[in-house]
Amino acid sequence: MNRIITILLLCTAWLAGMAQNNVHEQSPADQYQWPTEPDVLNKLHQWQDLKFGILLHWGIYSVPGIVESWSICNESWITRDTTRTYEQYKDWYFGLADEFNPKSFDPTQWATVARQAGMKYMIFTTKHHDGFCMYDSHETDYTITRHAFKDDPRRDVLRHVLKAFGQQGFMLGTYFSKPDWHSQLYWWDVYPNRGRNTTYPIDRYPWRWEQFCQFTYRQIEEIMSGYGPIDILWLDGGWVCAENGQDIHMPLIAQMARNHQPGLIIVDRTIRGPYENYQTPERTIPDTQLNYPWESCIPLSDDWGWVPRPRWKSPARVVNTLAEVVAKGGNLVLGVGPTPEGLIQPEAVERLQAIGQWLDRNGRAIYGTVCTTHYHEGNLWFTAARDGSRRYAILTLPDDEPLPDTLSWSVNLPAKRVRLLSTGKTLKHTIADGRVTVRLPQGLPAAPLALEIE
Repeated sequence: MNRIITILLLCTAWLAGMAQNNVHEQSPADQYQWPTEPDVLNKLHQWQDLKFGILLHWGIYSVPGIVESWSICNESWITRDTTRTYEQYKDWYFGLADEFNPKSFDPTQWATVARQAGMKYMIFTTKHHDGFCMYDSHETDYTITRHAFKDDPRRDVLRHVLKAFGQQGFMLGTYFSKPDWHSQLYWWDVYPNRGRNTTYPIDRYPWRWEQFCQFTYRQIEEIMSGYGPIDILWLDGGWVCAENGQDIHMPLIAQMARNHQPGLIIVDRTIRGPYENYQTPERTIPDTQLNYPWESCIPLSDDWGWVPRPRWKSPARVVNTLAEVVAKGGNLVLGVGPTPEGLIQPEAVERLQAIGQWLDRNGRAIYGTVCTTHYHEGNLWFTAARDGSRRYAILTLPDDEPLPDTLSWSVNLPAKRVRLLSTGKTLKHTIADGRVTVRLPQGLPAAPLALEIE
């Protein structure tokens, strides 16, 4: 028995990190298309000012703590528990719906922790590729409202999540997977699996593909029309696109969604064109500053969802990432996976609160800022106030590295003074040979810090 448990734990740990091999590529930087609708542009500019959000992956994959959905795909980079056949494994995975019973589900805790972390917007996974709906879909029985959690008054999870975050002032976003590996309209059992794509040839069964398009349209409409105001529709599964022979009729979906949600930001990930209102480099940061909307999506641990033994990023590492992202003109959405019981675990809470404490003291260097032409020198990242009255320098300090006695740079030189943003204290500085040198006070913690430059 101990040997079996050990094997299962090793498989779980391996599966938890597996999706790192399936990172979605960023769309080409030179092919971004700005929206033309004034209300969409207005909301997009509001979103750009927020800078920091939370991405919540939560579903049946949370029960064993494995990678979301991907373990049921049969692509060559995926390896599974060899004690089961593929069909047995799929049956086990899909059957997790009958075990997912999050009796401690507390979206108010999620929203409170996110607010304490300094986050300003949220994206919640309504359906991942496995097809399990975290809302009350009437297009399928494969929803949280019809399985183990069906008798709980909070069973329509999406409604309670959006309400909790809305009450705390967040911009609200919904993640939705375009592919659906549970649906017979996408993975039709008449044919064997062909990786992540449809099992059947669409050109031979166009009527079946059209049924899937209508199914997807109706599911998105359920979310757009039944859950109050929504600001962002974040669509995943970029292989479902016209270029790949899987034309899902995005113009019709976009028109419907914006009829219900005027000004809606649509993020059709990796599909360059009018429905990718901002780009989403995954687990990475672009090499250079970009002058259009984008968002790095990076998890707090190595994994998007909950896993039993996560490898956490430190608060300083997240702050460093946020500083670089913002200096380059982007937003950061941090992935956090609630536990199978429905809570954000204490280890995540501790890290998120530490990030928020830094932002409480230094947030003026992040929120609502704009890019500067000279945005990087050494381990300093520069941002600017929108009115141009001041600039900010953010020192990114790796874990376990001591704070230097002085900081020096040759761009964005002060005309009047340099202040330590966290305290407002004016710091001694000198300028010589086109460089400013600033002396830091004694006793500061070895952590990232921000300076205000006037």
